[in-house]
Amino acid sequence: QVQLVESGGGLVQAGNSLRLSCAASGRTFSSYAMGWFRQAPGKEREFVAAISRNGGNTYYADSVKGRFTISRDNTKSTVSLQMNSLKPEDTAVYYCAAKNIVLSNRFVYTKSDYDAWGQGTQVTVSS
Repeated sequence: QVQLVESGGGLVQAGNSLRLSCAASGRTFSSYAMGWFRQAPGKEREFVAAISRNGGNTYYADSVKGRFTISRDNTKSTVSLQMNSLKPEDTAVYYCAAKNIVLSNRFVYTKSDYDAWGQGTQVTVSS
């Protein structure tokens, strides 16, 4: 089972940028599709972005499309989320998640499908 640790959260003003990172350890990182989710106070955890095992395919929630970019480095077992033009409504705890893939090209999953989660990192965007 892979273990995930997020970093890079913080407090920023609206319009600024942050870059989140998620470091994975354990089993072969390249066998996992990766995703980022977020959870704001009083709300359910929601999908943000996903990336395929080799990084060649990405998918975003409409709310972040054009502002956020997900990427991964399989040589370093990391996945990142570059967040630009941040808005107050982006305030949430951000989680990375890993889904072990066997014989499939699918890389977008619902939150209940993921095998492992990080502890989360807080992102707060002030207006």
